[in-house]
Amino acid sequence: MANETKRDYYEVLGVSKTASEGDLKKAYRRLAKENHPDLNPGDKAAEARFKEINEAYEVLSDAEKRSKYDQFGHAGVDPNFGAGGGFGGFDMGDIFSSFFGGGFSGFGGEPRASRTGPRKGADVRVAETITLEEAAFGCKKDISVSHLESCSSCKGSGSAEGTTAEVCPNCHGSGTVRVQQRTMFGSMSTTGTCPNCRGEGKIIHQPCKSCGGAGAVRKQKKITVNIPAGIDEGQAISLRGQGDVGKNGGVPGDLIVGINIRPHAELQRKGNTIYLERTISFVQAALGDEMEIPTLDGKVKYTIPEGTQTGTTFRLREKGVPNLNGRGRGDQLVTVKIATPQKLTEEQKEALRHFGEAMGELPLTTPPAAEPEAESGGSKGFFDKKRKKK
Repeated sequence: MANETKRDYYEVLGVSKTASEGDLKKAYRRLAKENHPDLNPGDKAAEARFKEINEAYEVLSDAEKRSKYDQFGHAGVDPNFGAGGGFGGFDMGDIFSSFFGGGFSGFGGEPRASRTGPRKGADVRVAETITLEEAAFGCKKDISVSHLESCSSCKGSGSAEGTTAEVCPNCHGSGTVRVQQRTMFGSMSTTGTCPNCRGEGKIIHQPCKSCGGAGAVRKQKKITVNIPAGIDEGQAISLRGQGDVGKNGGVPGDLIVGINIRPHAELQRKGNTIYLERTISFVQAALGDEMEIPTLDGKVKYTIPEGTQTGTTFRLREKGVPNLNGRGRGDQLVTVKIATPQKLTEEQKEALRHFGEAMGELPLTTPPAAEPEAESGGSKGFFDKKRKKK
């Protein structure tokens, strides 16, 4: 392509001039896959687009070339290098993995994760439920864990006693094989997992009867876990090296203990603060009273002042949950609610009426007004006569 006929490289990749390296790479992978000649056999237009896409990415993925291109356009880029279809350090293993399936590492390099090298064991996750008090002050728990241990019969080799595994003749113990792929650039060599040994680099002809050739067996073990003071719901404790055994000499995985906290009968926790609602009577609120308050430390006495209103919150300092770092402690907040008396006797109601009058309040119930006397000389009705006889 002559420089004057070339499209803008950003337009070719469909990105803005402020696109990040990740955006460029994502756009390149998508467009290169769509227009790859192997997926569009005989399509000359797709082949031309593929070359154009590679040229644009080769320039924009290089910080120095991109800077020159941004300043001077196509004239700032050496055409001998800009149109050569290079890949600017892009990992072609990614794109070929997308085209032809997983397991390729690109241009004959080592596979990304060799199965013949040391591999860390898997992490084991368990959940443990504790009380609010245990979470607040810390505790020790014996936890039963199911995990993979190295087989004692074969010492982790997977082979029966007195036998050894054979080095894979197909990959010679590397776990990988070279695969030839035909592309528009000619024959290209990539590296994939060996199908003969499935990437292990060895073949076990006589597997161990105890582990079936896996080199590890599942067992139960008990572990004492120190749960720190102040731990909260949903947090976890990690014990290094207590998970599944590693492979090929790799380190064991970790044990992850997730913490659940059993709800308390009265106390509620939010962060390091403890909340409590307490119902008191009208008399207690009016006159004040000393009452017992449950806390994480046990029951404590607290004096409710006279004239306390419903919804009032009192603070018990440093009666909450200790901080996880061991410094300081939260508070406990106690909110009181006043209960309205129910099912009062007539005597109790009368006492409340007198109390209301003493407080300057109108009586809640007034006696019926007396009826006016009939005028003298007037005739009296039937009901008036009856009332007089009484």
